[in-house]
Amino acid sequence: MITKFTDLYEASRQEEQKARYEKIRAGFAELFGEKDITFISAPGRTEVGGNHTDHQHGCVLAAAVDLDIVAAAAPNGEQVMRLKSAEYPKMDEIDLTDLSVHEEEKETSAALLRGVCARCRELGYRVEGFDAYTMTQVLKGSGLSSSAAFEVVVVHAISHLFNDGAIDAVTAAQISQYAENVYFGKPSGLMDQTASSVGGFTAIDFADPSAPKFKKVDFDLAAHGYALCIVDTGGNHADLTGDYASIPVEMKQVASELGVEFLRDADESAFYARLGEIRKKTGDRAVLRAMHFFDDNRLAQEEANALAEGNLDAFLDMEIRSGRSSFMRLQNVFACSNPSEQGLSLALALSEKLLAGKKASWRVHGGGFAGTVQAFVPVEELSHYKTEMEKVFGEGTCHVLSVRRAGGTRVDF
Repeated sequence: MITKFTDLYEASRQEEQKARYEKIRAGFAELFGEKDITFISAPGRTEVGGNHTDHQHGCVLAAAVDLDIVAAAAPNGEQVMRLKSAEYPKMDEIDLTDLSVHEEEKETSAALLRGVCARCRELGYRVEGFDAYTMTQVLKGSGLSSSAAFEVVVVHAISHLFNDGAIDAVTAAQISQYAENVYFGKPSGLMDQTASSVGGFTAIDFADPSAPKFKKVDFDLAAHGYALCIVDTGGNHADLTGDYASIPVEMKQVASELGVEFLRDADESAFYARLGEIRKKTGDRAVLRAMHFFDDNRLAQEEANALAEGNLDAFLDMEIRSGRSSFMRLQNVFACSNPSEQGLSLALALSEKLLAGKKASWRVHGGGFAGTVQAFVPVEELSHYKTEMEKVFGEGTCHVLSVRRAGGTRVDF
């Protein structure tokens, strides 16, 4: 994809973004000298529908947001890839003659870079040495998936520097996921990378995770007078691995009782017919989480259809229903081990108080237990909502975003 700068950023933000691009250009020149550079942009993403449905081969509705990572990149004529991020002191250098997995690199940016280059070559794409300097606005730890945006911007740089833009958006997402799974060592799904690479609202069906089905949903949120708010409640993400892991484990326990590995393949009517029996074997929380999956998997598809039809009222109603299901049945708004810390619960309760009856929606965002909530807010309510939320959670914690139509792209001026 190639997108004009003026089409990528809203008019009110273009001067700010021009200054940012000049800083990126200067940062590249300081490190690598004056070269003919290519600018690449990849957005962060938000989960709109389908909370913890992907790992059960379910459906998800995601969207790219207007916070991005931008890379200035140029070939260097060597078999070395160098990348420096403005936000980090260390420069990564990858020897392109050795693209094997390096165990000592696991969970580092170097692992992601090596994995992207390796997978591109495995798929037959040309990968030569290049230098890159990046600067990001994708908020780390906000649930907007800064890591996926980083992976996607590198793939699209390789695509445009050496392959005439031939790596399509879905393949770019799959390359990014491969790097994260195999080289970085994180068993992530494909939602984050797909939303960043494809752009806009994207409906994803993981019935076959090796070949997910994607459908871009054409809906202009801003044209309907709405903004997307991500509120950072400042929760502590430490020691939550067990809480996150318990969700797929318990869902799979219920699936096993129904004779399948994943809930997507289970017979929902058989589940309800045997509910009393299954709860005795798996426990009540597992049964509640299965109930959430069945309903939220449907809602993710129905939300996508509502947006495609322009039915915003139905979409907002389904968002609220999805959020309530996450709170009551999925139970991922606070950790049982630390019940006194309930920032997400408080943010959701306050959002309901501020937005109920205002044709708005609010729900937990992403994995849950700590972190952020997401709200779709009418522009006439935006200032009041932001002010009141920041009174509680601190200045700058309510991020007002819009949905970005373009995914990973070369930026032309």
